[in-house]
Amino acid sequence: MADTHNVTEFIFLGLSPNLEVQRVCFVLFLLLYTAIVLGNFLIVLTVITSSNLASPMYFFLSYLSFVEICYSSTTAPKLIADLLAERKAISRWGCMTQLFFIHFFGGTEIFLLTVMAYDRYVAICKPLNYITIMNRQLCAILVGIAWVGGFVHSFAQILLVFHLPFCGPNVIDHYFCDLLPLLRLACADTLLIGLLIVANGGTLSVISFVVLLASYVVILLHLRTRSSEGRRKALSTCGSHITVVLLFFGPCIFIYLRPSTTLSVDKMVAVFYTVITPLLNPVIYSLRNAEVKKAMKKLWIKTMKLDEK
Repeated sequence: MADTHNVTEFIFLGLSPNLEVQRVCFVLFLLLYTAIVLGNFLIVLTVITSSNLASPMYFFLSYLSFVEICYSSTTAPKLIADLLAERKAISRWGCMTQLFFIHFFGGTEIFLLTVMAYDRYVAICKPLNYITIMNRQLCAILVGIAWVGGFVHSFAQILLVFHLPFCGPNVIDHYFCDLLPLLRLACADTLLIGLLIVANGGTLSVISFVVLLASYVVILLHLRTRSSEGRRKALSTCGSHITVVLLFFGPCIFIYLRPSTTLSVDKMVAVFYTVITPLLNPVIYSLRNAEVKKAMKKLWIKTMKLDEK
């Protein structure tokens, strides 16, 4: 009887078999990952050091930026290293660890974006009670719920695949360990597990997305009673959040809300939500927000003065 647990490592095919393409991708993704870390860290630092960014919206934004750094760091460093490696391998334990943290930080981001939508709803629809409702204690509780929600989501996902038997082949047509490519390698019937993965990951994304859309429908209906200047200001604060939501949820729903099959475009879609979206987050929030730009300028001037001393 064959050993059904003899696979101790997995081999990634990566983004491309072409060596020249891999070298170009190495430089490109190294620059992108550096920009992700620096850009999101700059937002965290700006929010922490600026007294003008003390509102709940920026409190949540700083946590979102921190999660973006963690989220991209689960895949990007390994991807970058593998682009120069002849053998793109990861141990079974390393694969499960990567899988857990991808869904942990991804799930946390979904909950954080939902919390941020609630914050915008209270700010626009109940402005007189905004500070009272969105007090520091509630903000801390909501962030805690986001982290716990991400953990529960990821723990449920990892339980579905952790005990699956892998007896070969061990080649994953991807650049990181994800659920659907792993299911294809399992030496067992994974139909039920595939449906449970869709029920967990896909349903979470869809429900959160519907809640987000509903909150903005309510906000837009409420804005009909505002002046044109009031509408413009309110929409400008929501625009950045809506953009990030669409960029993040679109690819996630495409990947996880379908049967356990893999498509040729999955790797490109995965690049979008693991690298491009975390990169765009600081760009969107800084370029579209005058307060953030002003705070960053003050931080830059303060830093330059310290360097001169």
